Amino acid sequence: MKKKIPFVKVVGAGNDFILVDGRRHPLGASASRLAQAWCDRKQGIGADGLLLIAPSRRAHARMRIFNPDGSEAAMCGNGLRCVAWYLHTRDHGAKTLRVETGAGLLKAQVVNDERVRLFLNPPKGLRLGIKLTLQGTTYTLHAVNIGVPHAILLVSRLERIDLNSFGRTVRFHRHFQPAGTNVNLLRILSAHRIAIRTYERGVEAQTLACGTGAVASVVIGTALGKLKPPVQVMTASQEKLTVGFRQNRKPWEGLYLEGPARILFDGFGQWRPNHRPLAKGTAFR
Repeated sequence: MKKKIPFVKVVGAGNDFILVDGRRHPLGASASRLAQAWCDRKQGIGADGLLLIAPSRRAHARMRIFNPDGSEAAMCGNGLRCVAWYLHTRDHGAKTLRVETGAGLLKAQVVNDERVRLFLNPPKGLRLGIKLTLQGTTYTLHAVNIGVPHAILLVSRLERIDLNSFGRTVRFHRHFQPAGTNVNLLRILSAHRIAIRTYERGVEAQTLACGTGAVASVVIGTALGKLKPPVQVMTASQEKLTVGFRQNRKPWEGLYLEGPARILFDGFGQWRPNHRPLAKGTAFR
């Protein structure tokens, strides 16, 4: 028996997602399998993840994020901005929203058309100067948790390292087990400008952008004394994100991520429990 499930394709700075409003169309236990099938870029819709909106007693809504491998992540910065933009345009028009996530209750603010600022909790687990020897070469990495774990390597040129190979090695390294980590290459252009590339855990590949990766890179760059907020972050998609916070006695107060969030099109998928679901896009905009 097949079931039609409405979805919305959304994108934030190059990070693309399939969004399902579970308040109207609950997925139940099938969300993980649906993410695996629909996120497949060859035989599905294709996306970096599945965003599931659920009811919340504490906020406007709850966001769950499922990776293409079926695992569930606690947080996704670009995804949450897309969820906030969806709630703004499709729900009640509110410009300030609270969304419950696996990383806590977070606030989002619609700045203007297709642009959202997300306010984050202070980073955790900051570690500088981690020495790892990989295939005979010793690297100095830095780590921080922005709702999800990130490892950062400072580089002079982003293209000199094969990120898919390097990222996979670091992501599964015993130092970061059992959870693993996302991996970022960080190039500092000035005190207020950086460029990054991110290998995402769960996607198991480089993505065109990563919101929490952008924040993690700015946090590490600031902790090393190389950056001053606000910082403009150039992603692999060539779209820009902005990360900032207030510099006062309380560390990382007012930490935020700002950037684009767009709805690409509406569609529906036919979910067959024992087969890959088919999808049809409608109402392009």
